[in-house]
Amino acid sequence: MSLPFKSYIAELPAYKPPTVPPGVERVVDLSSNENPLGPSPQAMAALREAVGTVHRYPDASGAALKAALADEWGLSPANIALGNGADEWVLLLCLALTEPGDEVIMPSGSFISYLLRAIEVGANVVRVPLKEGYVHDLDAMAEAVTERTRLIFVCNPNNPTGTVVGGAAVESFLERVPERVVVVMDEAYYEFAVGPDYPRSLEYLHAGRKNLVVLRTFSKVYGLAGLRVGYMLASENVIDYMERTRPPFNVNRMAQVAALAALDDDEHVRRTLEANEAAKEFFYRELEKLGLRYIPTHTNFIALDVGRPGAEVSGPLLERGFITTALDAWGVPNHVRFSFGTPEENETFVKALREVAI
Repeated sequence: MSLPFKSYIAELPAYKPPTVPPGVERVVDLSSNENPLGPSPQAMAALREAVGTVHRYPDASGAALKAALADEWGLSPANIALGNGADEWVLLLCLALTEPGDEVIMPSGSFISYLLRAIEVGANVVRVPLKEGYVHDLDAMAEAVTERTRLIFVCNPNNPTGTVVGGAAVESFLERVPERVVVVMDEAYYEFAVGPDYPRSLEYLHAGRKNLVVLRTFSKVYGLAGLRVGYMLASENVIDYMERTRPPFNVNRMAQVAALAALDDDEHVRRTLEANEAAKEFFYRELEKLGLRYIPTHTNFIALDVGRPGAEVSGPLLERGFITTALDAWGVPNHVRFSFGTPEENETFVKALREVAI
């Protein structure tokens, strides 16, 4: 008798981290878009103070953190739900809002988790190619909506291309999407991209838009990736419904403590953004010297055009101690994504690129 495995899950690839080749003594992970400055110092201090409380379960409601986030964004705690990283909400939204056979629209060339999570729940995935400049084609995504569409994912800034869709395009898109379809604006890299043309997504929530969900995280600019804490902003009725899907204690005690402290650490955010801009300018300059094409970024990573399947470059880079991400499976063929490291790591990485990518 065969076990009751679902075919659409059994056919998915299991996540396997890169295997470091024998003899590679030092490995620099440039695949996960982490903060090279490390975690918020205020978060670290709060963690040291709270470490003696780990025998207690966390606050299942996350009341203190939600209150702080509500104050930060001018919302009510009832507009906020906490997650084990923002990525948890990608799965729970697919689980809660789609039946097998329903449609989930997403760009081809965006965060691969949307694809995997939608497949896991038996949804039909509609992938819309990016347009020129590796930007979301919001017009084509709106045109792809059918009676079976339940969810649309918009990653802004987009992972893995680092591109942004502007406020006017987003506003026009939201007006075209039926109110019965939930639009998920994934803003994991929000802090890196704030500018005059960046969409003010929370203004739509303040204005009462019911079908908009905004995802953000403490993993990137705050440097808390290892603690896995993100959050969802939405209307009260969406949050009330989605809270029914959330496992109790999904955000652990230490994650809540660290995130609450990090939210007040403006100095760490400032230093992170300054270091990020310096790294971006360094890579632009060095990649142009090497004659390598890249996608201009609004994030803490760059997608590099290597002119051949990405694994043919990411593999040799791994042999030299650098973990990067080949993007062919993500829908961006012949590209490799790398995130910014420390100045010394960046210098060494450029030397490795010179050896394998040109």
